[in-house]
Amino acid sequence: MATTSSGLRPAQRAERQRVSQQGLIHGGNSLTRSLNNGQNSLRSNDTKPLHFPPAPTSRRSVTPNSRSHSRDFDDDNDPGRVRVAVRLRPRNAEDLLSDADFADCVELQPELKRLKLRKNNWSSESYKFDEVFTGTASQKRVYEVVAKPVVESVLSGYNGTVMAYGQTGTGKTFTLGRLGKDDASERGIMVRALEDIVANVSLASDTVEISYLQLYMESIQDLLAPEKTNITINEDPKTGEVSLPGAVTVKVQDLDHLVELLQIGEGNRHAANTKLNTESSRSHAILMVYIRRSVPEKVEDDFNSQDRKTKSKLPLVRKSKLLIVDLAGSERLDKSGSEGLLLEEAKFINLSLTSLGKCINALAENSPHIPTRDSKLTRLLRDSFGGSARTSLIITIGPSSRHHAETTSTIMFGQRAMKIVNVVKLKEEFDYESLCRKLETQVDHLTAEIDRQQKLRESEKYDLEKRLRDCHDSFNETRKNLVTRSELLEQKNTRLELDIEEALAELNCQKDQNSLLEDKIADLEMSLKQNKQNQLENSTYQKVLADTTQMYEKKIAELMKQLEVERAKSESAEEQLDAMKKFSDEHKKLIQHHEMENSKYQMALADTTQMYEMKITKLTKQLEDEHTRFEGAQEQLDLANMLLADYQNSTQGQDETSELRLKLEEMYRLHESTVNELQSLKAEFKDQIQEKEAISEKLYAVQEKLSAEEKRRKAIEHELVNLKKGVPEGDKHFEDKKSYMKENIRGTSVLGTSAILNKSGTLRVTQSAQRATIAKICEEVGLQKIIQLLTSEDSDVQIHAVKVIANLAAEVKIISPELIMVLYTADVNQESIVEEGGLDALLTMLRSSQNATILRVASGAIANLAMNEMNQGLIMSRGGAKLLAKTASGTDDPQTLRMVAGALANLCGNEKLHTMLKEDGGIKAMLGMVRSGNSDVVAQVARGLANFAKCESRAMVQGHRKGRSLLMEDHALEWLIDNCNTTSASTQRHIELALSHLAQNEDNARDFISSGALQELQRISNESSREDIRNLAKKMLKSNPVFQGEMRLGQQ
Repeated sequence: MATTSSGLRPAQRAERQRVSQQGLIHGGNSLTRSLNNGQNSLRSNDTKPLHFPPAPTSRRSVTPNSRSHSRDFDDDNDPGRVRVAVRLRPRNAEDLLSDADFADCVELQPELKRLKLRKNNWSSESYKFDEVFTGTASQKRVYEVVAKPVVESVLSGYNGTVMAYGQTGTGKTFTLGRLGKDDASERGIMVRALEDIVANVSLASDTVEISYLQLYMESIQDLLAPEKTNITINEDPKTGEVSLPGAVTVKVQDLDHLVELLQIGEGNRHAANTKLNTESSRSHAILMVYIRRSVPEKVEDDFNSQDRKTKSKLPLVRKSKLLIVDLAGSERLDKSGSEGLLLEEAKFINLSLTSLGKCINALAENSPHIPTRDSKLTRLLRDSFGGSARTSLIITIGPSSRHHAETTSTIMFGQRAMKIVNVVKLKEEFDYESLCRKLETQVDHLTAEIDRQQKLRESEKYDLEKRLRDCHDSFNETRKNLVTRSELLEQKNTRLELDIEEALAELNCQKDQNSLLEDKIADLEMSLKQNKQNQLENSTYQKVLADTTQMYEKKIAELMKQLEVERAKSESAEEQLDAMKKFSDEHKKLIQHHEMENSKYQMALADTTQMYEMKITKLTKQLEDEHTRFEGAQEQLDLANMLLADYQNSTQGQDETSELRLKLEEMYRLHESTVNELQSLKAEFKDQIQEKEAISEKLYAVQEKLSAEEKRRKAIEHELVNLKKGVPEGDKHFEDKKSYMKENIRGTSVLGTSAILNKSGTLRVTQSAQRATIAKICEEVGLQKIIQLLTSEDSDVQIHAVKVIANLAAEVKIISPELIMVLYTADVNQESIVEEGGLDALLTMLRSSQNATILRVASGAIANLAMNEMNQGLIMSRGGAKLLAKTASGTDDPQTLRMVAGALANLCGNEKLHTMLKEDGGIKAMLGMVRSGNSDVVAQVARGLANFAKCESRAMVQGHRKGRSLLMEDHALEWLIDNCNTTSASTQRHIELALSHLAQNEDNARDFISSGALQELQRISNESSREDIRNLAKKMLKSNPVFQGEMRLGQQ
């Protein structure tokens, strides 16, 4: 609430009211007596008076009786000393009326930062302050001198206090709390300080909170929540820090929100009409601003000379507090005419100011006891005087001689306050809250990942168990089938053994019979011989011989029948061997089937293998036994054949025996082939086991490689985080480079990687192959030889060489398959390329080559090199801008134009090259390239204009440049206005940014108004998709008086 000093009429001033409460009068005058005592002590400390020449505005010269009661402070550079400034209120109508015949009691010397206080026409006293403001001093100058250093300290992490002290009606509330609703130039320290705080913090990451209180009749009340009264004060027993837990703390959203809160607080503040002031503040107003900001890695303090070295990697946060205190004015009851409630209010005001004066006296005299607990006001200001805050005090005085005593008391208060030296401390602590939030996010992510892995393992375990059960079931079924078949084979073998035994028994019987027949035949032969000799003698024996011959023939017929039976048995044995062969084939197929199943289930393979080998061994033994038995049968058949040969001389019997022998031999060979096949199956089975073991080893090796790659990826991610933390915030080129790489990531490598963001898997393979190829080329050929190939007469060789150079100048890495992050690692390669003459070779190619591919790739390589500030100067000094402009004018290829526009856009990011760039035709060429209509080319042109305008505005703020923008001469403003509504989001963002920065130059204001750019700037301030651009446009509209006047005319 603004407070204007307007006095009462002389007749009203002459009237004095009797005050019944003598204690109040004594309390009101005790402040003056204590300050006068302090004045005497200050005078006793001065050894020599200081004499100053008369000020040019003085009516009378200073007599030799004038003395100086201040000292020159040698510790002006000490940031902890309380800074005191004095502001003189200009004469008002009452002063002009009542003191028309008297001179002012105060004479200011602002150039010497001194004031003279006249006692009378012959003597005066001189006092020195940190700053002296005349009655014509502007609110802006008062803020910049008194409060702005404190605000900057608060933004750096230190506590700060700005306080106004003085007699009622001298302009304290005007200096501090003026809102400036009607006239923005009358804004007070509160509004201007909050504007600077909001402009210098990021409300997205930093927090700004305010509390607005008043101390009314020793009761702390909340101006933002009037229902909260008598708020208690808490003090930390360890640190002594004062806090008000019952006060409302409001988080600031924007500047309009701040002004609204101040208006609410001012509306709830107590004020009354007295003889000295029509709107006299009846309470002490205290605005508390709490700021919480995150700290970068490397920070240099503003006040401490020693460097802070952070040993921990934990994030840091700085908490600071700004107090803006508007004290109620001290008043004498005989002059203010207070009575009733006003009398009670004046009593408490004077008591609190008296307690503050006592604390200031004790601190100025280095007293061992500071009576800070005598009043709630001194408790609240405990950190401001003698504490750790940076404090600025502005005392306000009036020029009238009628208030000489109050003016003297106010000046002496300021002189004592200048002796107080605070120990400013930086309040910096670990940001455990943000670290906790970050760790909680990581824990949630890891918990979810563990849950997914656990579910995956459970599903895999279930599948393996199911497969194992299936394998066991199939194995048991196979085992049962094998047992059944083995039992059948054993039964068949038993029957065969019985048949063989019966055949052997019959053969033995035949053998016995044959032996008997042989004996009989021998006897018959002897008898035949005898009969032949006695044939003639005994004819009777002929009949006997005929009978015996018939008997022999019958026996031979029986033997033939027995041979046929043996032949039938042999045929049955052959059929049994065929059945055995079929069984072996089925067994072979069964083994192959199990091998296919066992290849899928490695765990069950080892168990079944041993069992199969045992079964095969048993079958082999059984077959060997069968073979032995068949050999025995063959030997027996051989004996039978020998016996039959003696009794049968016919060719037919011998042929049948030989056929039987051949069949037995063939059965033996079939048996051997079966055994060989089983052995070959066993060997193949062992080979498959070895192959599976080899595959398992390869899988284990692949898993090791994957784990190593995972560790390498995590190390690269950690290194990237460290690099991001190490990037300085004020790098003026980093933002331009980053935006260029983001917008041109489709064409970072001129080797055809335009689809870099389509699929992460394809991109990773492509990037790996390209890096491997380029690294192999550089290692085998060498960079110098590659650069020499740029001058080759073969165009294909030149194209391949310039592609390698372009890739070396812009190397990117893909950090993860989900998130693509671009990491600049080309600085070393770029230095090598420039040192080896690669830049000169590329410029020569632009100058002489007519090949479209060479021009495109060379322009892209120069664009990559132009991202380095040192390379930018080399490119411009060697005529690179002219060559790029010539290339742009001679081609219609969109890709070539995009590369050229990207190179010129990078050069626009260097403010030192702007004049040369314009003279070489770079700006005109860039605007001419939009003729192609290609969206990528237009985006690069917009980015270049945004870089140019941004660097120009930065140079204007730093004082390096003045005058109208260079872009205006090439009609860039008209192009920006025509393309403001483009469909491309990135192009529109760059155009809006360029217009906002061009508006920062006041010399461009007329161009903005005449071309209609002012209306576009208003639209951007309301409709831009980017909040920072909207805020910048609003700031430009508010800060430019030409824009303000034009907008007022438009509203009218």
